[in-house]
Amino acid sequence: MIGFLRGNARWLGTGLLLAFASAFGQTWFISLFAGEIKLAYGLSDGQWGAIYTVATLASATLLLWRGSLADTVPLSRLAPAVALLFAMATALMAFGQGVVVLVCAVFLLRFTGQGMFSHIAVTAMGRWFVATRGRAVSIMGLGYPLAEALLPLPTVLLIGWLGWRGGWMVAGAILLLVVTPALLALLAQDRTPQGSAGHVGAPGLGAVHWRRPDVLRHWLFPALVPMLLTPGFIGTVIFFHQVHVAEVKGWALADMAAGYPIYAAVSILSALAAGWAADRFGPARLLPVLLAPMGVAMLLLGGVTSVWGWVALLGLLAVTQGIQNAFWGAFLPWVYGTDHLGSVRALTVAIMVVSTAIGPGLTGLAIDLGVSFPEQGIALGLWCLVLAPASLLILRRLKAETDGRLGPALT
Repeated sequence: MIGFLRGNARWLGTGLLLAFASAFGQTWFISLFAGEIKLAYGLSDGQWGAIYTVATLASATLLLWRGSLADTVPLSRLAPAVALLFAMATALMAFGQGVVVLVCAVFLLRFTGQGMFSHIAVTAMGRWFVATRGRAVSIMGLGYPLAEALLPLPTVLLIGWLGWRGGWMVAGAILLLVVTPALLALLAQDRTPQGSAGHVGAPGLGAVHWRRPDVLRHWLFPALVPMLLTPGFIGTVIFFHQVHVAEVKGWALADMAAGYPIYAAVSILSALAAGWAADRFGPARLLPVLLAPMGVAMLLLGGVTSVWGWVALLGLLAVTQGIQNAFWGAFLPWVYGTDHLGSVRALTVAIMVVSTAIGPGLTGLAIDLGVSFPEQGIALGLWCLVLAPASLLILRRLKAETDGRLGPALT
């Protein structure tokens, strides 16, 4: 592993940086400013939620349309350009006036941060690595929990010191003065895949590189949609409604915060383990275990009374979140090839973004109708535990199509 890290530091560093910096467009980061934003613009919870949902859905639509740029534009040009657009979004948040500007700013934050930065990072790992793709994706994915562990407290302190607009100014300065130059330096040298036996592009099923229309016509993609939607949906709403959970359970938010370092640590460990397993046994074999830990976590939410139950369920939730980062990054190029990976991944990322957009709205509506989120957790947990064994049917049919070859490479 040390040799792998040393020999690929430039490329792994690029993915890690993109994943880490995507934090400025993620729900958990934007939510740190929610109270001040609502106060500044005179928005109710419902109005702010509607703005967030509309902006996120619009970003998913644009990502579906323009995500294929990762196939046609060199990443050495695309990544810095997106970083500059990302910085512009933070400037709109810092200096913008009026609800229309706010909508545009949130839209750009979601498109560039949660959308394109994550999309470029995983696409690059899938294209640059073949035999060690699982490890590369899992190391890249460490950027997400590292940001979740390191940024919240400094951000809250920064908001208290400079105000919420000042906080966005600092985020923009980091993107403009640190992230963009770093991407230019890291991507100054081109790369061809390693461990691919001389092939520049690694084909997928049928020894071909799948295009988006072919993906949509094949049985596998519709079968995968529930697995694509569920982790983003649940992973977003459990943090979005944490204040509500505290009120229902009678817990203090400060006590609940003990779960976040556990969440970050478990997410990192599970991502590394999943990356190793994907390389050793093939990414497809991770599919049946993807949603099971999340299912148990959501069942716990419905029944636990101690705040330590919250800590435990966050740990279980982190197992699924860690696995999914490694799984999708390794599985999609394994199945569909790498030549059109940007276009294919744009489709899957758009679905994931949609799930993060509709989750808060649907669960919030259920809360308004009298169904608390912990009560909803039981239904969400059962949903996950139904999908987990159902995925065995997908694995069985996939195994039949590959003549039983579910190992690290299709031959």
